[in-house]
Amino acid sequence: MPFGCLTLGEKKDYNSPSEVTDKYDLGQVVKSEEFCEIFRAKDRNTLKMYTCKKFHKKDGRKVRKAAKNEIMILKMVKHHNILQLVDAFETKKEYFIFLELATGREVFDWILDQGYYSERDTSNVMRQVLEAVAYLHSLKIVHRNLKLENLVYYNRLKNSKIVISDFQLAKLENGLIRNPCGTPEYLAPEMVGRQRYGRPVDCWAIGVIMYILLSGNPPFYDDSDEEDPDNRDKNL
Repeated sequence: MPFGCLTLGEKKDYNSPSEVTDKYDLGQVVKSEEFCEIFRAKDRNTLKMYTCKKFHKKDGRKVRKAAKNEIMILKMVKHHNILQLVDAFETKKEYFIFLELATGREVFDWILDQGYYSERDTSNVMRQVLEAVAYLHSLKIVHRNLKLENLVYYNRLKNSKIVISDFQLAKLENGLIRNPCGTPEYLAPEMVGRQRYGRPVDCWAIGVIMYILLSGNPPFYDDSDEEDPDNRDKNL
């Protein structure tokens, strides 16, 4: 290779913070999650509303990896039951991910209010989830964190579609995966046993989701979950 082709120490191009704020008006923080803060954002030109996820690089390697991973995966997917990527920026200190705004509630919240779903309503939710996951699996993408909290009604209309959100832990399946992650109640046995795994772990999580929709309770219940309500959201 000619010497002039070497790129050692090549400077990375970052977006300036003003590129983000010139295009979008960020409101107050709506929600804080493990890896990011979530805002409502308005496009200054179209006045259209979006969801913005802001990741602080100073919060560590896991946060930086989650942000880069979500951007990479969402750029690959386009499906009516998956919350779509609209825009993404990387500044020296943060990552900004702009997504479609889903104005409906999480399926988890509906379960808390209603107790459980009818068989008809369950089949409607499951059909949409299965179609979206089949699409992801056709691209060799494993979501790895399917749960009621990541199933959202797109709007507040009675016949609203369901969209899958949160792709921070999603992964391309290039051979079997080693590192377990996700939410404890939804983990497949091979993940709990720290064995290698692949796309079938999403199918296990879908089964858990269907069980909860129909019964109002998780299939594997531990009394300690009531004592530690935050436990259900912990990743391994």
